[in-house]
Amino acid sequence: MKIEDMTPTEALSHFFGFDEFKGEQEAVIQAVLHGEDAFVIMPTGGGKSLCYQLPALMLPGTAIVVSPLIALMKNQVDAIRGHHEDRAIAHFLNSSLNKADAQLVREDVIAGRTKLLYVAPESLTKDENVQFLKSIQLSFVAVDEAHCISEWGHDFRPEYRRIRSIVQQIADVPIIALTATATPKVQADIQKNLGMRDAKLFKASFNRPNLYYEVRPKKDALQQIVRYARNHIGKSGIVYCLSRKKVEEIAEVLRVNGVRALAYHAGMDAGLRSRIQDQFLMQDVDVIVATIAFGMGIDKPDVRFVIHYDMPKSLESYYQETGRAGRDGGEGHCIAFYSHKDIEKLEKFLQGKPIAEQEVGFQLLQEVTAFAETAMSRRKFLLHYFGEEFDEVNGPGSDMCDNMRYPKPMRDGQEDVHMILGMILEHKQAFRMPFYTGVLCGEANREIVDYRGTESSFWKRGAEHDQHHWKAVLRQMVVLGFVRKEVESYGTLKLTAKGEQFLTAPHPVQLVEERDFSDVDSGDSMNQTRGHGGGAADPKLRKLLTDLRKDEAKRLELPPYVIFQEHSLEEMAIHYPLTHDELIRVNGVGSGKAKKYGEPFLALIKQYVEEEGIERADDLLVRSTQTRGNSKVHIIQRIDRQVDLEDLAKELSMSSEELIAELEAIVAAGTKVNLDYLLDDMLGEEGIEELFDFFRESEDAGTEAVVEEFGDVYTEEELRLARIKFLSEFAN
Repeated sequence: MKIEDMTPTEALSHFFGFDEFKGEQEAVIQAVLHGEDAFVIMPTGGGKSLCYQLPALMLPGTAIVVSPLIALMKNQVDAIRGHHEDRAIAHFLNSSLNKADAQLVREDVIAGRTKLLYVAPESLTKDENVQFLKSIQLSFVAVDEAHCISEWGHDFRPEYRRIRSIVQQIADVPIIALTATATPKVQADIQKNLGMRDAKLFKASFNRPNLYYEVRPKKDALQQIVRYARNHIGKSGIVYCLSRKKVEEIAEVLRVNGVRALAYHAGMDAGLRSRIQDQFLMQDVDVIVATIAFGMGIDKPDVRFVIHYDMPKSLESYYQETGRAGRDGGEGHCIAFYSHKDIEKLEKFLQGKPIAEQEVGFQLLQEVTAFAETAMSRRKFLLHYFGEEFDEVNGPGSDMCDNMRYPKPMRDGQEDVHMILGMILEHKQAFRMPFYTGVLCGEANREIVDYRGTESSFWKRGAEHDQHHWKAVLRQMVVLGFVRKEVESYGTLKLTAKGEQFLTAPHPVQLVEERDFSDVDSGDSMNQTRGHGGGAADPKLRKLLTDLRKDEAKRLELPPYVIFQEHSLEEMAIHYPLTHDELIRVNGVGSGKAKKYGEPFLALIKQYVEEEGIERADDLLVRSTQTRGNSKVHIIQRIDRQVDLEDLAKELSMSSEELIAELEAIVAAGTKVNLDYLLDDMLGEEGIEELFDFFRESEDAGTEAVVEEFGDVYTEEELRLARIKFLSEFAN
């Protein structure tokens, strides 16, 4: 059968091997085949791409697909080619191609072999490309990730706003615009800019019932991420951060803790990013730690968790990034770590930008804050944001969030709601949330003073509660439909018909107290709670371990600290390690040290746990990276080549003091280093022997004890290096 004679269902089976369409796909495809403009809003994983790929394969000519990311284009072109014998069926035309490659693409298009041509918006505006596209037969233009058109969208791209004018220059063809995240405001922006007011609108539900939403206080977030990943070894996940530095740090810590993880961010070259993406798709790596540069359009259905180390800048970003989990309909756990300080940082980044851009940014952040702090159904809150109502009791996935699974107590908020509606009306519905909460609490800030809030009949009427309480009430009033936010005026609150009716006929309203994140920290160095995160050390086990260390020291004729240092015993008495793998996660215990000295300690702990009936925590402990990033390997390699310490410190942008501290950490973890090329000249054979005798005889030859004994003969640097040599030779 010829392609032009096939029905969409027959073509679906022929090209993609599927027997039936999902949701609104068939209706969209029929509209495109009939030459109509179409505006498609489908959640991530809803099958948007098929809506333009299938009609492109069925119609005569070439379909132009405008796409924002090179990685996204490559991924989609590879996917189409996988369903077709001729590689020329799909191409991309962007800045990653050299002149020869670009010419080959044009030749395939002219020959009629290419049905889908992906272009970046920047490439679409180049004169040479405009002239080329004028010369070929086009079937239609698809604008993917269309939310990039709107400044109210989470990924605004100014080039996207020129698409309509360029397309009009090229040909009079239908346009199909597609996005996974669009609030009513963004939808209107897209339709207006693309001239699609009469386009057929296809809007699927934003609800992803298989996704579980959870927001946690940002306390010890790095340790929680490592424990979660280790408890889900072999499952695919993505961890999002806002800074490249944090991406590198978390990826390194995950690797140290036995998780197959890689970093991904825009600071890497395109080739490396492409290889990392392929490794993730091919399951050669389980976890990608990334900035928002990763994931758009990635066709990986089995991502089982998405973790936000940092809250994103908008709920659109949050929705799109969490939407990369569970695209196959299976398990998808979405965890976000939240603190006020992170939001304050993001607000500072907005300073210095144009006022209108600041206003948009601040309002988007307020929505993120509201979502994080709400105690109502997160699914209901999220869907309301995208203009969709949800039944939090009986709706699909109604119990799939932390708030519904572990609900906070409800209360009657009738009086609060009535008072707030009256106040909004008195102030002519002209202000945003902070004004009203400030008036209720009696906060005389500049806006309230300038606009006579202090003269309001509601001034200090709610002073028995703080602003957190009143913001919680107002947020729930928005979701419950008593008030609405006027987007055009950056969040001014207006009464709805339901709100006006409530003022004349009040009735009980069930509200929940929102969660308080005010005491949460935003940073969490791995060393912040080392040795304390699991609680206090077991004093009985601690003594047994100390006695065992003493016995082993006598047997081996070594000082006790050479076997295991105090902080290592402390952690053993907190976490009860029972295996070699668990032991090497104890701070100061490397693989070599665990093999050399670990067996009797593991045997003792195992016996103690059994006799005392100890129930260990499921997630044991997290191993920190002992040195910054990849500096450990670099330091060892350079020392093997006998590089001068001062030169090595300059290479690593460290002081000599910092470099020696890194060496001490490397050796404490059980790795040998050879410093003879330095110490033979510094101390001589007799000096080294004298210091080694002291180290052997001392119960705890720390830096202070050594300096006190030999500080008038040797420098502190020489003494620390000698101690490193001693520990390297006898402890490791």
